[in-house]
Amino acid sequence: MMDFGFIKITQKLVINLLRWVIALHPLQQAVAARPFVTDDARLTSAQSCQLESWTRSYRHSTEVWALPACNPWGNLELTLGVGHALYDTYSTSDYVFQAKTLFRELTAGGVGWGLAAGRVLHPGIAPGPNLLGNQYFYLPISYATPDGRQVIHLNLGVLRDRARDKNLAAMGLGLELNQTDRLQWIAESFGEQNALPFFQAGLRYAVIRNLLQVDATLGGQAGGSVSTRWFSLGLRFTPERVLKR
Repeated sequence: MMDFGFIKITQKLVINLLRWVIALHPLQQAVAARPFVTDDARLTSAQSCQLESWTRSYRHSTEVWALPACNPWGNLELTLGVGHALYDTYSTSDYVFQAKTLFRELTAGGVGWGLAAGRVLHPGIAPGPNLLGNQYFYLPISYATPDGRQVIHLNLGVLRDRARDKNLAAMGLGLELNQTDRLQWIAESFGEQNALPFFQAGLRYAVIRNLLQVDATLGGQAGGSVSTRWFSLGLRFTPERVLKR
């Protein structure tokens, strides 16, 4: 009974938060299944690896990211990736390491949740739209409707901004709508404490189900200038067997 009550309370909390975020042009961000910044309570397949790669184009810059991740033991996903940004007169690179585990797996009609923590070396790429600090941790929480057609993701965490010598609360809230078994619509809002929220919306399409996905989004910062708006294209490769014999 307590477990059922927890699920119902969490479901209502997440749904109400999503409605509040959409209504007020909400809060901000974290590393997730493309094209989300808000992370999900899912892991790469056990004893396998995946690759998420994307480009994000702004008015005066372009970012390119590659984040390979592996789950060698079944409940610990390790991500090691790099991002490179090209500006009008210079370029910069970030290196990301993250570990994520689940305490409860996501199931249809249920709530999954876990813990993720990471570190960013040489954080120079726009931290806000990528929810990056020098160190960070967050709780990825996901709820799926009983038919599995809608999934809501909530992130609650803290990031360390060494440049400002501050610890900042961070939040992300996202929604997946499964149009077909290949096509999904996504929308999210995310951000950090004392900053205007970011948002994006778009779609992802399974070129080869359970193996190859492509996606596209439009995003920006609430109340921000044209220079904060972006267009992104991404690819996600998720083979079932990589580390298995």
